[in-house]
Amino acid sequence: MNLPSIKQLQYLLAVYKEQNFNRAAESCHISQSTLSVAINNLEELVGQQLIERDNRKLMFTAMGELVVEQARMIIDQSHNMMKLIAADGDVMAGDVKLGCIPTIAPFLLPKLAKKSRTEYPKLRLRLIEDTTAQLMAQLERGEIDVAILALPIDTGNFHVMTVGQDRFKLVAHKQLAEKLSQLTDFEDVPDGSLMLLEKEHCLRGHALEACRLSKTEKIHPFEATSLTTLVTMLEDGEGISFLPDMALEAGLLRNTSLVSLNMPFENATRQIGFIWRKTSFRAQCYRNIGLLAESLMSGQAKSKV
Repeated sequence: MNLPSIKQLQYLLAVYKEQNFNRAAESCHISQSTLSVAINNLEELVGQQLIERDNRKLMFTAMGELVVEQARMIIDQSHNMMKLIAADGDVMAGDVKLGCIPTIAPFLLPKLAKKSRTEYPKLRLRLIEDTTAQLMAQLERGEIDVAILALPIDTGNFHVMTVGQDRFKLVAHKQLAEKLSQLTDFEDVPDGSLMLLEKEHCLRGHALEACRLSKTEKIHPFEATSLTTLVTMLEDGEGISFLPDMALEAGLLRNTSLVSLNMPFENATRQIGFIWRKTSFRAQCYRNIGLLAESLMSGQAKSKV
């Protein structure tokens, strides 16, 4: 039985990612004609049409979608095999591409990278910061090995390892905080007073869940792109927000007039999770890194008791 080559599968994945033959060829550093021939040969080999195309657009067939899914796993396994060989079979050696969301990265990654260098000196963490949606897509395409995300989210068929929880706290200007200290129902806050990150950040949804807020008129129209910007806006004294404890512990409110208050709800938290592909050869490596993160988060929690 003739089998597809790794190169053919890589070309197929490039077309799927770019949804365009020209851009796919450029990303593979080959001509469009070379790419087209490779895809045609692959279709002849499997005896199925994988891509429907005309002069203006292309669309993957149902079989094409299935082949793409299998191709991703094969390429992923091939990369893992070569990494394992390069590391002489040591799963805790070599490169690991680790993605993390912006509302966790500044507060956990520096500590994790330092601890990893101490515990696993042969391991090199290549760190990437991006939104949840982008990291999930990169994980699926095999562009990163593992992602650190805030849960709950739909993690599909990926393996999930929870490494800790991060409590939300109410943050406001000192003068406003005095009025809110006895607040038990956030439906009573003034309209337009709740400031949040923009919708691309999962922290927005988690914060709304934490305060159990159902009335959207309470939300301020301004949407911050980062926690730093959000804090700057809160300094004006007109709004409130719900921010993760790990950011506050790292000094996010330092040199400001803002204070943090405990939330009145026990489950006002987000879970921090390590997520990777179930097909990965290096699951033990990712689990070990996750255990380092778990120890860091556990130590942070104990230091506050």
